[in-house]
Order: sequence, then C-alpha cells, then structure tokens
Amino acid sequence: MNVFTELAQRVALYLSSLKPEVTIQPLEVQIKLTPAEFEGDYTVVVFPFAKKLGLLPDQVASDLGQALCQNWEMLGGFNVVKGFLNFSFTKVYWKAKLSEITASPHWGVKEVGSKAATVMIEYPSPNTNKPLHLGHLRNIFLGYSLSRIFEANGNRVIQVCLYNDRGTNISKSMLAYLKSENKKTPASSGIKGDKLVGDYYVQYNEMSKLAQEKLVAQGLTPEQAKQENPLDKEIAEMTVKWEAGDEAVRLLWKMMNDWFYQGVAETYNLLGLSYDKLYFESDVYNLGRETVKDGLEKGVFYQKEDGSVWIDLTDVGLDQKLVLRSNGTTVYITQDIALAYQKQKDFDFQHSIYVVGNEQDYHFKVLFEILKRLGMNCADHVYHLSYGMVELPSGKMKSREGTVVDADDLIEEVFSIAQQMANEQGKLSELASTQREQIYRQIGMGALRYFILKVDPKKKMIFNPQESIDFNGNTGPFIQYTHARICSILRQAESVGLYPDAEKNNWQDYKPVKAEISLIRKLDYFPMIVAEAAAQYSPALMANYLYEIASDYSSYYHDYSILKEPSAAGRLFRLALSASARKVIAQALYLIGIEAPERM
Repeated sequence: MNVFTELAQRVALYLSSLKPEVTIQPLEVQIKLTPAEFEGDYTVVVFPFAKKLGLLPDQVASDLGQALCQNWEMLGGFNVVKGFLNFSFTKVYWKAKLSEITASPHWGVKEVGSKAATVMIEYPSPNTNKPLHLGHLRNIFLGYSLSRIFEANGNRVIQVCLYNDRGTNISKSMLAYLKSENKKTPASSGIKGDKLVGDYYVQYNEMSKLAQEKLVAQGLTPEQAKQENPLDKEIAEMTVKWEAGDEAVRLLWKMMNDWFYQGVAETYNLLGLSYDKLYFESDVYNLGRETVKDGLEKGVFYQKEDGSVWIDLTDVGLDQKLVLRSNGTTVYITQDIALAYQKQKDFDFQHSIYVVGNEQDYHFKVLFEILKRLGMNCADHVYHLSYGMVELPSGKMKSREGTVVDADDLIEEVFSIAQQMANEQGKLSELASTQREQIYRQIGMGALRYFILKVDPKKKMIFNPQESIDFNGNTGPFIQYTHARICSILRQAESVGLYPDAEKNNWQDYKPVKAEISLIRKLDYFPMIVAEAAAQYSPALMANYLYEIASDYSSYYHDYSILKEPSAAGRLFRLALSASARKVIAQALYLIGIEAPERM
C-alpha cells in the first residue's frame, strides 16, 4: 500500500469517528506533497472536512495530527498552517521506503494481467496527400507516450493508425500530377514518396490560385471566381469517379498512395513507431453507408428531399449535421462512425482515445453524440485528447502553401545540433563512431520529444529547435545527462566492489539528511505520477516530474559526495539512493518515449 492510500484511509477513519452521522471516504481526502517552504512531507487539506463536520479547520487539523501521530509509529510529527495539516515521517520510514524502491525492479509500473482493460489509442491519422510535419510530431509523441503510460497502469494497449487516404485533398495531388509536364515519380526524381505527393498538393493550390486570378481578370468577382474555378470542378468529378470505382482514377490513386506509404514508413522507422492495426478510410467508406442506413431505420437520421441524410443535434447545443451527400458520397463524420464500430468489433476495447488537434473539437462532440444516439456499446468510453497547435517563432504553418516544417528535416536538424554540441564538449571522443552516432540520435530525439511533451497538451506551443537541445535547464538532454552521470557513478562503484543493493549491504545505521529524504519522497511519488498522467491524459505531468527528479539529484550530487562519503554506511546509502534515482529516471524517460543513454 502506498503512503497516499494509507494516509487517506487513516485520515478518513479518524474524521468519520468524530460524528457518527458523517461518513468520509478515503477518496475524498486530498493529499499533496508539502511545499518546500514548509516543514513536512505530506499535506492534508482539512477545509472540506471542517465544513462537513461543522468544526474549525485548525482545530480539526490539530486533533487529527495528534491522533495519527499517537497511533502510527512512522509519523515523526505534524504542524498546522492555516487549515493545512503537514505531516513529517520518520527517517526510519524513509530508509524503509528507499529499501523498497531499490528492491523493486519495476517501481511504479503495474503488470498487464489477463483481466486487464483494453485501451485503444488512435494516432496520428495523417492524410496521404502530404508528408508528416511538426504538428504530426506532437500528435505522435502524445499518442506514443500515452500508450506507454496506460500500459504502465496495467492496461492492454492497442495502438492504431487511420490513414485518410481518399477525398478531395488526395484528388488535388492526383490532378496536379496529371497536369504536370514531366510527371515526376520517386524513382525518376529521387524525392521521398510522401514529400513528392506533398509537392503535387502544393502545386495544385498554386494552379488553383492562378485559375481564379485569370477569372477575376476576365471580370468575375473573387467570390464568383472561387465558385467557378474549373480545377475545383475537376476535383469534384474525380472524387465522384473514385467513389464509382473508375479504373483509371483508382490506379492513379493507388500509385500515389503507395508513394506516400513507402515514404512515411521511413519516418515511422526513425520514430520507432509500430501499430497493432492500420485502418484505411477507403476500406470503411462503404461501411459508412451501411451505418447511415441503420441510423435511418432507427430514426436517428433523417433524409431530405434531395436525398441527402442528416442528423439534428440542436437539442444538445450542436447543429444539424450532414452524414451522406445527395450524390451518395460520404463525409468524414460518416467514416468515423463506421470506423468506431469496426474498431469495437476488432478489439472489443473498454476505452478509446482519439489523439487529434483542437481544431477538431466540434467534430468529436458531434461524433460522440451520434455514437451515443446510435446505441454503440463504447459511446460512454470514448475520449478526444484535444491538443493545441504547434507554431514556429514566425507564426502558423500552412500545408497548402508549403510553409510547414517537415518532420524528416526537423529530426535531422536536431540530430545535427546534438552532434555539434556533443563534439564541442568532447566527452564522446573515445567511443567508436557507431556508438557516437547512436548517442547523437538519442540526444537529438530526446530533445525533440521532451521539448514538445513538457507542455500541457491542451496549450498551444511555439517550437524552437536550438532551445530544445540545450544541456542545461528544463530539456531532454539535461535529464539524459543526469541519467548518464549516475550510470558513471555506479560504474565507478562497481569497479571498487560497491553495489547499491539494499538486501546485500547494510546502511541502516546511516541517518539521511534533509536533501536525501526530499529525494526519496519524490521517488516514492513516481507511482502516483504514473496514475495521474493516465487519468489526466497528460505526458506533460511525467515530463515535468522527470525534470524535478533530475534537478533535485543534480543539486544533491553537487552538495554531497557519493563515493567519497567517509562512512561505509553512508556510501552504500547514497549509492542505493543514486541507483533508485537512475531507475526512476530511466523508467519515466521510457514512458515518454525517450531513450536513457548510459554515456554522454
């Protein structure tokens, strides 16, 4: 039982005994780490109970503190500050806790049992008309990290990716290819397949802009020119032909999508991505029609005179939503409805998470309401992880104008910066070139992931690659360097026969100092962070916890000697503390998808 659970139970039991008619449950008890400026380890928030019991907060806190200290030998004292009850635990307790952490090979992580809940996480769901960019990277890092965090909470995690592989945007790249003079292919141009498809998408938008300007020059208003754009009409015709199974259109579509898949596979490989299932919009669009038919029979949808099918959601503050066009073609929401059913059928999940940017907030409100009205089993267990957009110091990115930051280019840039900075420090010069290259990539990818993940997912963020790679401050390389430093200490200890194993070495006579107790307390909090990061769908909690641990250990290392500590018991204790810090840092880095180098 962790300290939060036990303390909450003892608090609830005592408070419930004050008045027989009042019952207080452990889950109602708010417990926090005591702020550094106050004396204590854990703080109980008393105000809610004082009001419930009809007593003064300070009196309740004082009586509660005395009662628990008298009946729990692990408590060393308490103090009350304006209704907040701060408990201090004994040094015996903290040494026992360090022994527990040291002895546990997977501290803070639950096993995935046979009765584990199945959690499905869908990301990044790209369109096949352009390569991955910086915005996709935030999506990928969030989805990848959440997958590991939910698994660490004992869930069976299924990672899936939906390819939006049909529709007007894909048709735009296709039409641009048909109208191009040289009809470049990846083989003829040497351009990565997904990038070449993206180039054609940008080319189409340039062609469309010129066509509209020509119409304006002929006397049409800008709005009329937009309505009469001949290229847009060709796109509409091509999309209808695709739906009808036109052979020529389908062959071109398959060829260009294959280019995309081959190119994006290289990027996925760089990012270490693999999925349990790939879904394709082109496979489910017909299922969407069946879903619409089912909804009409149930009276959930209604049909207009032109043959289009809609749903009225105005009673819940939404609008009337089109689910099938009058020409029989489906829309995005139709595919998403069908796909939700298909995913449930394939994996029988208990919880489904969509990792999608906040520009789609309304879409998912509509989708989830439709699933509920259709009576889908999982309708109450779906969640949209809505994250803010990533911008550059220069402003927003625009795919159609070709002003996005390409994911491949950004990855190579941070690798290059990592190599340059590591070479300037000269600490890897004795390693083989292959080892150096691996560490450069670990540092570069760690910098990129951490810089993005440390920001609350709901917030918009501005990305600066040079800032992210700094070895000082709240960055991935700083945390990786702290891990590598501890590894170096442990190697030195092993070379002289010292091992940080609490079961084999006796350090129980050592009296830990305040900084050591503070660090143990932070390590003890790791299981709570693992649970909280899942509950709040926020890898940022894990990332910022990591920074706190790395910062605390770095300060501790600066102020206290590890291997030169005079007493044998002290050396063993500090080695155990260092080894536990390394273990938690490595595990937490893993949970946000970052490797933990042993040398830097």
